[in-house]
Amino acid sequence: MRDTLVARQRHLSLRAHAALALGLIGASIALIFFYAPVDQDGMNQKIFYFHVPIAFAAYGCFAWGGWKALRHLWRRQAGADLESYTAIHQGVIFGALTLLTGSIWARYRWGEWWTWQENQLVLFLVLFLFYAAYFMVRYSVEPGPQRENFSAVYAIFGVVLIPVSALAIRIAGNYIHPVVIDRHGPEMAASQTATFCVSILGMFALASLFYRLELAGKRLDASLRELRELLA
Repeated sequence: MRDTLVARQRHLSLRAHAALALGLIGASIALIFFYAPVDQDGMNQKIFYFHVPIAFAAYGCFAWGGWKALRHLWRRQAGADLESYTAIHQGVIFGALTLLTGSIWARYRWGEWWTWQENQLVLFLVLFLFYAAYFMVRYSVEPGPQRENFSAVYAIFGVVLIPVSALAIRIAGNYIHPVVIDRHGPEMAASQTATFCVSILGMFALASLFYRLELAGKRLDASLRELRELLA
């Protein structure tokens, strides 16, 4: 009876999470196209409200994957390896979307899809490729404690690249990314700042929702696999 109630509470919580994420994403889209002003770059600047929050979500997923990897190695927390794997998988998805939206924005604003001369772009690409290679490292080892430990160590090493990639945007000599917040506060109009904040909240809510959905699916798959092995 207690297990049934717990499962039902989790289900309701997931539904509430989905409603929150969809509500925030819907609100952010409405604010982007009907509230935030069009600046001198025209409508193509609107992709800023998608590109930057997606990048933040990718950073968040990678950092969460590293934290769960540390919990696996340090505390031997049950399920931490699977949680780390799922977070990194979501991070790679959002990382790919970051590169895609960034390339579209660059094409319309600067006339180029990509430029290798910009360290900001190259560092994010290195971060993305590092975590994309995580899956090759993971599946090159047979299932078991050794795979989990190797994966955890790799994920933790990758966390070092996150602040390097993020800070490169701030310390670069020529800013291809607009500086929206400096030491004096937001460099945007109040309507732009509000839209930007709602977009960030919506993207993090969406990323965490996808993480929970994938994690629930993987746990169910693992349970079914164990059941099939017992019945075999």
